[in-house]
Amino acid sequence: MPDGDTAVSARVVEDIANIPPDTWARLVGDGNPFVSYPFLLALEETNCTSNEAGWLPHHLVIEGANGEIIAAAPLYLKSHSQGEYVFDHGWANAWERAGGRYYPKMQVAAPFSPVSGPRLLTGDGPGADNARLTLLHGLETVCQKLELSSVHVTFCTEHDYEVMGLAGWIQRLGRQFHWHNRDYETFNDFLAALTSRKRKMIRKERRHVADQGISVRSLSGDDIKPHHWDAFYQFYVDTYDRKWGYPYLTREFFEAAQDRMGDRIVLVMADMEGLPVAGALNLRGADALYGRNWGCLGEYQFLHFEACYYQAIEFAIDNHLDTVEAGTQGPHKIQRGYEPVQTYSGHFIPNGSFRDAVERFCREEEREVKWEIENYADHLPYRQAN
Repeated sequence: MPDGDTAVSARVVEDIANIPPDTWARLVGDGNPFVSYPFLLALEETNCTSNEAGWLPHHLVIEGANGEIIAAAPLYLKSHSQGEYVFDHGWANAWERAGGRYYPKMQVAAPFSPVSGPRLLTGDGPGADNARLTLLHGLETVCQKLELSSVHVTFCTEHDYEVMGLAGWIQRLGRQFHWHNRDYETFNDFLAALTSRKRKMIRKERRHVADQGISVRSLSGDDIKPHHWDAFYQFYVDTYDRKWGYPYLTREFFEAAQDRMGDRIVLVMADMEGLPVAGALNLRGADALYGRNWGCLGEYQFLHFEACYYQAIEFAIDNHLDTVEAGTQGPHKIQRGYEPVQTYSGHFIPNGSFRDAVERFCREEEREVKWEIENYADHLPYRQAN
C-alpha cells in the first residue's frame, strides 16, 4: 500500500471480467475458493449473481496513483437478505417500521456460501492493513453517496474483523462447527480418538448406509461427468423447494465452475442399484475442505451423515487437509467430531440511532454465542486424553 500522502481512488466494477484475473488472484491468494476469480466469474456468467437474483455485482476496487489495483472487495447490492446466512431480517424490519428503507443494502460476501475467508482483499504485503482501512473507507463512501442503509461484510477472517473494529464498524460473532485433522493417517485413527460410544455409533451409521445397498464415492476434476451434474442439480433443486424456497445456483453454474476450477470440486455421489439417490458438493481450499450443498431424493437413514460428514473427513485425512467446514446449523455435528468455532462479520450503519440499537443487539448476541461455544465444547466426543 502506498503511504498516506499517495493519492488513491475507488471505483465500482459491475462485471468481474473487467478486473484482470491475475490482479484478483494476487489480492485474494489461493487458500479459499469461494472468493476466487473463477468462482465469482462462474456465478456472474451463469446469472446466479444478477439484479434479477437480488445479488447485483458492484465490486469495489482501490487503485494507486499509477492505476494499479491495490485492494478489492467482492461487493453486491442486495434487494433482500436471502443467501447470506448472517441474519439481519430483524434489523430490516425495525428500520422499515421506523420509516426507513433498508434495501438495497451493500453486501461484501461469497454469495450463497456460509464459508469464512478473506473479504478485504489486499494481498499480504507490508501495507496490507492500511489498504484494508482504505477499502473500508471506500465502502463507507459508496454507501453514503448512494444513500443506502448499510454495508455488511460477512464470514470474514478474524483479522478482517479486527481491522473493522479499529475502523469503528459494528462487530458481530457467530458460530459454526468445524472438524480438525490432528495428523490422522486414516479414518480409523480419527475413530480411535473418540470415546468408545461415539466410535461405535459412527461405525454403525456407516455400516447401515452400506446395508441399504447404497454405495458412496467422491469425484473430482474430469471424473465428474454431465450426468453427475444432472443428478446433483435435481437433488439441489428438490432440497431448496422443500426447505428454503429459491435455488440460486443454475444448472449451467455447476459445469462452468467445473470448467474453471474442476480440481477444487469434490462431488460426493451416492448410488443405489446403479442410480444416483443423493449428492454433496464440496470445494477444496489450500488446507480445508468446504461442504456446501446437499440433496437427496428419498429418505435413507444416516445417508446425510455419510455423504456430508464422514466422506468429507475421510477425504481430508487422505489429502492431508487441516479442516472440514460443513456449513451452517448443526449441534448434531458435535457427536460426529465437529467442534464449535467463532465466525465473524462487520457492519457499517450511517444512521447513528439505528447503529446504536444494532450494536447493543450484537453485544448481547456475542455473550450468548460465546456461552454456546463454551457449553458445546464441554460435550465433544473425544477421549479426555485427546
